[in-house]
Amino acid sequence: MSEATIPEPSTPTRAWSQIPAVPWGDAIRSARRMREDMLGIVSERYERFGPVVRQSQGPMRMVNLFGPDANRALLLDREGIFSAKKSWDLIMGRIFTNGLLLRDGEDHRTHRRLLREAFRTPALQSYLERMNVMLEEMLAGWADEGGDLLAFPRIKSMTLELACRIFLGVQGEETSRLNQAFEAAVAASMSLLRLPIPGLEFNRGLKGRRYMIEQFERWIPDRRANEGEDFFSRFCHAVGDDGRPLEDEEIIDHLIFLMMAAHDTTTSSLTSLLYELAANPEWQERVRDEVRAFGKPVLGYDDQLAMPDTIAVIQETLRRYPPLSTIPRVTTAPFEWAGYEIPKGVMVVIYPIHTHHMREWWTDPFRFDPERFQPGREEQAQHSHSYVPFGGGNHMCLGLRFAEMQIKAVLFQLVQRYRWSVPAGYEMPVQQAPISRPIDGLPLRVERIRA
Repeated sequence: MSEATIPEPSTPTRAWSQIPAVPWGDAIRSARRMREDMLGIVSERYERFGPVVRQSQGPMRMVNLFGPDANRALLLDREGIFSAKKSWDLIMGRIFTNGLLLRDGEDHRTHRRLLREAFRTPALQSYLERMNVMLEEMLAGWADEGGDLLAFPRIKSMTLELACRIFLGVQGEETSRLNQAFEAAVAASMSLLRLPIPGLEFNRGLKGRRYMIEQFERWIPDRRANEGEDFFSRFCHAVGDDGRPLEDEEIIDHLIFLMMAAHDTTTSSLTSLLYELAANPEWQERVRDEVRAFGKPVLGYDDQLAMPDTIAVIQETLRRYPPLSTIPRVTTAPFEWAGYEIPKGVMVVIYPIHTHHMREWWTDPFRFDPERFQPGREEQAQHSHSYVPFGGGNHMCLGLRFAEMQIKAVLFQLVQRYRWSVPAGYEMPVQQAPISRPIDGLPLRVERIRA
């Protein structure tokens, strides 16, 4: 064999122990900061260690993967080696037991098919018609009390009321206790000390879950006996390919998870959207002009795709404040990534919030710039997984279309009634995990638009 035909030696795959590791002390300190500054922490790791970073989280081995290629590999999971259930069970399994995100394989596909009926076009049209009527009443008093309000609690109260009516078919005083239960459950999903001890955040979450179970068990017989238009009723009448309806326990598990996913993520996105439109009044006016051009007071179902400025504003807000800032999986088999061997049983974590701010993929990524999503730029099209606010693959958010429709319906009425602003120089302090929200509630000055 001549020298020219001798094959070059391949680079050997490096072992797990050779992956750059976050020092133990740094990991402990960052765990305390993760809620408030997840983007800062993971950006530091990426800059310091590169696209593959190993760390320990108690007994769990963990690796952070950065960049859109990692997002694609994890979310599409073409080899079927990433378990959503094993990862989310560790994080929220005792609070949001057996929700759709906490299922794998055929079990996940079966339940997703069952639940999809609640998000078909006829159902969404029905939800929008009902939502529009509710919003006319809910938005009526926003400029009262001198025009100053805290946006986050106001939006949260509104979206909870909408969720309770549209998802559960309940309203009134019952929504207040449900709100407390959901708040406790969501907070518990990020608790560092997961013990059922009175006074601890995690114990309050367990109590919130028990309260929701008791309420839903009490309401199921009525929902099974009647053909309601709410999610709850649709779940009670859903049947699989084999003709089997959902069990009571399955209905309850799905409702608790979907109420959290839909209510909290929509609250988060709407609050961030109002902040950006207050901080960027020229875009608020562009959206207002676009909405006024329809010549109608409420959003029609077929209007949703004919509002490019509004869509771009929503996309840019979701880029900067993705509802799901972190996506974990647990490996069920070894795999190689970036020249490293990742063993079975490792928690692999990707960070949409980091990918959405990578200078390699976004121009001036820390600036609010909706035009990056419009024709002529379309920065999100540079890679299939550089923009993943709702995840992807088989676990793409099932309620995506509902969430987008609700945000547009609220904004459609809001911009025609009010202008809103924040004080000069104000920057919203954000808690980035488990779900993005303003630490100070987002104070707004709201002014009614006179006809």
